[in-house]
Amino acid sequence: MNTASVSTMDTPIGPFTALVDGDGAVLASGWTTETDDLLTLVSPTLRPARPRPRPELGEVTAAVLAYHRGELAAIDPIAVRQRGGGFLEHAWEVLRGVPAGAPLSYTELAEKAGRPTAVRAAASACARNATALFVPCHRVLRQDGTLGGFRWGLPVKRWLLDHESSR
Repeated sequence: MNTASVSTMDTPIGPFTALVDGDGAVLASGWTTETDDLLTLVSPTLRPARPRPRPELGEVTAAVLAYHRGELAAIDPIAVRQRGGGFLEHAWEVLRGVPAGAPLSYTELAEKAGRPTAVRAAASACARNATALFVPCHRVLRQDGTLGGFRWGLPVKRWLLDHESSR
């Protein structure tokens, strides 16, 4: 049986919850207090039955708090685990390489992921990303520079982009 832990941290933009597998890899995360909001995002092959609530998650908690304090690279070494098929998994890996303060468009994400005509698939990779912050889909904008969508709300996306561009 898949064991996992869950913890919620206070951040300047609201509560942030992370669901972490037994080996420390983030399975899902976002600005919510509801574990069920996160569980539904996890691939059925990875979804734990009942994650254990914990007051903190070690390196994951430290990285989240450090990021929100301005240490933007703190999230980079945190392991994530998602399933979604070849292109999605590759696009999520590409997203991990997008530097803070340098957002790109969905078209540019498709190009960097090796499928320049797959703009909708690139947008789908962002929409289906379960590990917000650690796979920084908030760093992807529409071609015209507008925000586009974000599972956790456009005010959160705007805050993250402003936070990263001010460092």
